[in-house]
Amino acid sequence: MVIRRGGGGPGSEDRLPGRDRRARVLRPAAGRERVVGDPPSVAVVGGGIAGLAAATALAERGVRVVLHEREPVLGGRVGGRTIALPDGTPATMSRGFHAFFRQYYNLRSLLRRCDPGLGMLTGLPDYPLRHSSGLCDSFRRVPRTPPFSALAFVALSPSFGLRDLATLRPSAALPLLDVRTGPVHERLDHVSAHDFLDSLRFPAAARHLAFEVFSRSFFADPRELSAAEMALMFHIYFLGSSEGLLFDVPREPFPRALWDPLAAHLARHGAEVRTSTSVEAVRPGPSGSHLVVDAAGARSYDAVVLALDVAGLQGVVRRSPDLGDPAWRARVARLRNAPPFLVSRLWLDRPVASGRPGFLGTSGYGSLDNVSVLSHWEGEAARWAARTGGSVVELHAYAVPSGAVREVEEKRLVDQLHRVYPETRRARVVAARHEWRADCPLFTVGGYRDRPTVRTPDPGVVVAGDLVRTDLPVALMERAATSGFLAAGALLERWGVRGETLWTVPDRGRSAPLRALARRFGAR
Repeated sequence: MVIRRGGGGPGSEDRLPGRDRRARVLRPAAGRERVVGDPPSVAVVGGGIAGLAAATALAERGVRVVLHEREPVLGGRVGGRTIALPDGTPATMSRGFHAFFRQYYNLRSLLRRCDPGLGMLTGLPDYPLRHSSGLCDSFRRVPRTPPFSALAFVALSPSFGLRDLATLRPSAALPLLDVRTGPVHERLDHVSAHDFLDSLRFPAAARHLAFEVFSRSFFADPRELSAAEMALMFHIYFLGSSEGLLFDVPREPFPRALWDPLAAHLARHGAEVRTSTSVEAVRPGPSGSHLVVDAAGARSYDAVVLALDVAGLQGVVRRSPDLGDPAWRARVARLRNAPPFLVSRLWLDRPVASGRPGFLGTSGYGSLDNVSVLSHWEGEAARWAARTGGSVVELHAYAVPSGAVREVEEKRLVDQLHRVYPETRRARVVAARHEWRADCPLFTVGGYRDRPTVRTPDPGVVVAGDLVRTDLPVALMERAATSGFLAAGALLERWGVRGETLWTVPDRGRSAPLRALARRFGAR
């Protein structure tokens, strides 16, 4: 996929996807709207956001798509499964809370296939951050446009005092004012997020609230996370975008709100979705085709999209000795997973206190990173709470030590909930479900060059997922969606078909004077 940057120009694809007039449009290479003649076939391996984006772009353009997903449900790390509560009531257990930020332009484009007005999402009025010392920050009154957003956050935050401001090293923070994906990784990828924060000399509480909460959203300890990834994240969410830090959440559980409708959309375009189907290997086939091997045997395709997590990708590559070249295979083998994360969902017999936010980021409460009161905004949970008089609460621990004991960590999360919301001490836990996973990519210090790109040595095999290096200002769910569209575009280009028009936040600092300041003094 050839990406041309630009703004302006006629056509619906150039309509701004949000409020930020500086958002960038990325156009694909020119081509036909759909395939002509006998359509090519593509196996999409992985039914998370990246695989669904790739499958959607391909199927809509007339490609024969078969989507393989090893789990019984779609959505990947944003999936959910049906469970039964003790009284027999069906409920949904997911892999945890996800914030749908308004600068997730390409993810939102994917969701608009089923709901053009995005009525399946609803906005939360605030995103408070609380430290165990009692300090609490909020984004409700922070303006959305940089640099006023950053200045107002500091001015309104109780974490910053006059003495604290005097100790800051502004020159160390200057790289945050001129973030571009290539240069920022050249400058900061060899530094850990922890060491970079040390260099800023932020007050401890402000550091926890303003930086480490974001760092840990990568499911990683700041000591292991590349400072370039954290800087890029600040650009995407805070310093480079005027969409703001408030976000939306689905009105219903992920399967009902998002993935079941998208699966129906794929079916209408002729795609075949095979859940509970694990792909073992990808082998060379006749006349440049590819054989995708699963438990049912081998099936030939013209091309393959590998939209897998780290372990899944490494497993397929290991079992496919002819896939790629030695250098590419070695890079894939060096990828690492982030530490395990824990999600605990509790159905309580009484409500939390009035005024509790729908989502609260926490710091200084041991392993507890946030608390969601799902019954405030998710329909299924709200209906259960209305019927029983209780509440549904979800707890997250983003980076649990690898040797942790599950039962101990689950109890610790509940103990920390009692500290954050003391009224929950009196509540009886009607039901509890826990998700332990260790399948998020770790963006290690110095690891940027090792991460795979969308294209591989084989032009008929592409890679998608949030582990992929796109060289665009995207992260987390938006990186997954963007990489899926890019992977589809790389294949469509081979067949003379036009791929997806994409959008991103601005790909450099917003202010020319501040960029010049960062270039001149930022390295000192």
